[in-house]
Amino acid sequence: QVQLVESGGGLVQAGGSLNLSCAASGFAFTWYTMTWYRQAPGRERQLVMSITTNGDTTNIKDSVKGRFTVSRDNAKSTAYLQMNNLKPEDTARYYCNARAYDQDYWGQGTQVTVSS
Repeated sequence: QVQLVESGGGLVQAGGSLNLSCAASGFAFTWYTMTWYRQAPGRERQLVMSITTNGDTTNIKDSVKGRFTVSRDNAKSTAYLQMNNLKPEDTARYYCNARAYDQDYWGQGTQVTVSS
């Protein structure tokens, strides 16, 4: 059974940090590009950043450049999103996505709320 389980969200003050995790199971994690998305209430889902199978970071959203970092641990089948200097506009539900060829998997998301 394919699963992506996000964790690490929560309430943080502006300027704070959070490290989100996305634990994968049921598929060959190593072969999948992992992407973090976010969606705020009433808004469209936004792509935050991706990490390829080679560990290259791509598709970085301009507003998070220099503050967010994506990484992966293939041995643990886990992707991470380190978020620093958080701003109230980063408040959203964060989702991880795994994509390869015609396979596309999503997690249920983890809520991040940044207070001003």
